[in-house]
Parts: sequence; structure tokens; C-alpha cells
Amino acid sequence: MPARQPTRRLVTQATAAEYAGVGVRTIRRRISDGSLTGYRMGPRLIWVDLNQLDALLTPIPTACNGRSARR
Repeated sequence: MPARQPTRRLVTQATAAEYAGVGVRTIRRRISDGSLTGYRMGPRLIWVDLNQLDALLTPIPTACNGRSARR
């Protein structure tokens, strides 16, 4: 049995920007540079998959390597 693809969570660019805490222009730039896929519906409306937006986030390594900091 083939693995199931995760369900797409398509939202508007404005909703995606609010979700990520960035501006709509940043979402448009990510679509333009190819790091985020835009899905067109009709001549003007563009949707973004929140799963793909989540995948763009990368954790920043810390000096304590996951342990609590010493006081």
C-alpha cells in the first residue's frame, strides 16, 4: 500500500503571512524565489500550503545543546 500524502492546508497569502508573522510581500518573495509553492485559483487568487511554510522553518542551534542554561 503506498504512503499517503499529507493533506494540504491551503490558505491565502494574507493568512499565510499572518500565520508566519511576516508580511505578504515576504510570502510573495518566497513564491517568486521558488522556496514556497503558490497555487493559483482563477486569474488572481493565489493559495499557499501551510505545511510547506512550516517546512521552511529551521531550528537555530544553541550553545547549550538542548540542556538548560547554568545559573
